[in-house]
Amino acid sequence: MPTLLHIDSSLMGEASLSHQLTQEFAQQWRNANPQGRVIARDLAKIEIPVIDAAWVFANQTPRPSRTPEQNNLLALSTEFIQELFDADEYVLGVPMYNWGTSSSFKLWLDQTLRFGETLLHTPSGPKGTLDQKRATFIMTAGAAYTPGSPSAALNYLEPWPRTYFSYLGIQSMQFLLADGEINVLQGKIDRQSFLAPHLETIQSLFAPALSV
Repeated sequence: MPTLLHIDSSLMGEASLSHQLTQEFAQQWRNANPQGRVIARDLAKIEIPVIDAAWVFANQTPRPSRTPEQNNLLALSTEFIQELFDADEYVLGVPMYNWGTSSSFKLWLDQTLRFGETLLHTPSGPKGTLDQKRATFIMTAGAAYTPGSPSAALNYLEPWPRTYFSYLGIQSMQFLLADGEINVLQGKIDRQSFLAPHLETIQSLFAPALSV
């Protein structure tokens, strides 16, 4: 059964533009995979603890040697990682806050990097274990950050997740940027008009290939 992991991380929840776009992706995915399953996580709605020294030590302790307390420290992380393994594909809503991701998204990422789980030691160095997965990142931003725009050089949002997930083995990644959201907030464009081209882009990802 194909499985999609649907991650949202906006502080605005269902009112956010990134949420509406990831919802569209998930719906299109369901249409294309009627027998599929969607695992949904809104990271802003759950309490994700900050990584501390005890967590790091538990993570570095071989699984058979961990104490019950260490397993409890890693329980949420283990749940997140199992979802990553269970899914064939990910869609991740990643709004830009202060030129980076939301704190909940960063905490989720911290919880998912585990040696012996998502990352293995090999003679040639660390090797990610998510190499068979695909990821679509739907990113939203207030200012314009597309290539050629005045703030393009300040788009730090894409490089970091690209590096992180590549490190975990994912090579099949696509990034969709819905920038210029400030125009919606300032009333220069209505919400649906702003979203329309981005919804069309998402829908095009699921359009059947034309035969030549």
